[in-house]
Amino acid sequence: MVSANSGGSSELPLLLLEFGLLLIALGIIARIARRFDLSAVPFYLLAGLLFGEGGIYGIESTNTIVPTLAELGVLLLLLLLGLEYSGRELVETARQQSKSGLIDLVANGAPGAVAGFLLGWGVPGALALGGVTYISSSGIVSQVVRDLRWRRNPETRPVVSVLVLEDLVMAPYLPILTVVLTGTGLLTGLISVGVALLVVAAVIVITIRREDHFRRILRSDEPVGLLLVVFGSAVAAAGLAGLINFSPAVAAFLVGLLLTGEVAEVARRRLDPLREMLAAIFFVYFGLSTDLAALPEMLVPAILLAIVTIGTKFLTGWFAARTVRGGTISRLRAGALLSARGEFSVIIAGLVAVSGVLPPTFEALVAAYVLITAGIAPIIARLVEPLGWWWDQRPRNVPSSS
Repeated sequence: MVSANSGGSSELPLLLLEFGLLLIALGIIARIARRFDLSAVPFYLLAGLLFGEGGIYGIESTNTIVPTLAELGVLLLLLLLGLEYSGRELVETARQQSKSGLIDLVANGAPGAVAGFLLGWGVPGALALGGVTYISSSGIVSQVVRDLRWRRNPETRPVVSVLVLEDLVMAPYLPILTVVLTGTGLLTGLISVGVALLVVAAVIVITIRREDHFRRILRSDEPVGLLLVVFGSAVAAAGLAGLINFSPAVAAFLVGLLLTGEVAEVARRRLDPLREMLAAIFFVYFGLSTDLAALPEMLVPAILLAIVTIGTKFLTGWFAARTVRGGTISRLRAGALLSARGEFSVIIAGLVAVSGVLPPTFEALVAAYVLITAGIAPIIARLVEPLGWWWDQRPRNVPSSS
């Protein structure tokens, strides 16, 4: 029998040991976060910061295992996101919540864009930071809804609609950001963005008109085969997208969007545990590759940006929940749910890091910003309910009839 290490690097055993200990640490972090009903995302980031470059131990972030698995984590996040929706749902949501979506885009994208210019990062920094502050964390929202048993609350549906619109905006946004970061010429950039928009539109049309077609090709009663085909398709599509300068993350999202019904449900159940593990590795990898020494310099801007954009998310939630029965409580809960930033913000920062266009302080700012918003949003969600109840029940001055 040939040893797995024969002819290989002598560093492989150490690499495997470090990776195994990393997984054990992530498992412990997840258990602790779950014990206190908190999202594990900020803890993953914090662990990466503490044990990465300039941290306590200094784990090498560029070894052969972690970056590859982190990239697969991004693809799985986007694939599962696509599996959540159908083309019909996207179109219907865009039609019903267009005003809320526009307010969300302007109110939450503008502070990041302005901050990008003020920090001297120009158009690339403004566009990237605007995306970071715009997009809420679907993963943290779903966890808070589950932990606080808010699934049947009246504000949950409009919140989900806002999240769907944000995810839909990401489909053209990521290719546009990639074009800006790579410094592609105007004509080439317009062609790339135009192709991206056409591909997204074509996939949505296919899912609406051929919804049952893929259901006949993929059998939901063969879950292992379905798992391998769906995941393999997403990875292959991402690889092909990268070869033609299209966003790999969007390609994975579009593969998920093509699948609906029972097929999508079975694929979600099978892929979800793998998604959780690889996403945890992705968040830790971002922390490992972020210079801890750059964090103090960006802490004050991150706090100020968090205060402003938590407020603008409350504005979005207040407007989105205006039509539901529930009064002030529902509107405040909607704002609290939307306050957290997480996976997509880190994905955007990862694209910036790969491009090398912006300084390392950009990743440090995003890391601090995500840590603050992802950590405080679940706490705010617990506090707003009694505040809203008190506001709705407070005695009101009734004019005297005399």
